[in-house]
Amino acid sequence: MAKKFTALFDLDGVIVDTEAEYTKFWDKQGAIYHPEIKNFAAGIKGNTLTQVFDKFFADNPEAQAKITRELDIFEREMPYDYIEGILEFLDAIKRAGTNTAIVTSSNEKKMQSVFARRPELRGFFDDVITAERVKKSKPDPECYLLGASIFGADKTSGFVFEDSNAGLAAGKASGLNVIGLATTYPKEKIEKFCVDVIPNYRGLDAAFFDKVLAKQKI
Repeated sequence: MAKKFTALFDLDGVIVDTEAEYTKFWDKQGAIYHPEIKNFAAGIKGNTLTQVFDKFFADNPEAQAKITRELDIFEREMPYDYIEGILEFLDAIKRAGTNTAIVTSSNEKKMQSVFARRPELRGFFDDVITAERVKKSKPDPECYLLGASIFGADKTSGFVFEDSNAGLAAGKASGLNVIGLATTYPKEKIEKFCVDVIPNYRGLDAAFFDKVLAKQKI
């Protein structure tokens, strides 16, 4: 019997190309509330909204409320353009019987906005693990360990697709095979976390998993 693989995908910068848009949004908030911090957006990549508020806005509930309102509008209107080749890759691996899940630090409200704009995306995934379903956020591996447990995945069958430092660290700590997307950071910045780094999914098919394992002699 052919091995059944499990692929766990982060969302932003891995499925949808939103990092540049979020950078604009959070750098604007940083300029308003924390002008002393340069490149504010870069410092919060991979963090949940709760983590951002706890670290930078704990004493400013008015700012939290205003940012939340603006972020809700921003995420409803965001185009959610796809990372190149992702739909073709998802179609190929689902046809091959691969288990798939989105594993994101985003909340359920954000995912509702994503699926409203991209309804075709939902059918490619067996599960969606959002921030509400875990107690510890990335870089803690809890979310990916949960994904692995749902599908019975391990080092011989489980893959994590990530782009941010926190997410990559979480994937590596889970013990699964981490595939880095060089969409947010260049290859040389993330390859220490990964068994392979790809620029996008163009040209990849269901044989990708076997090829990665073969390189590692697993």
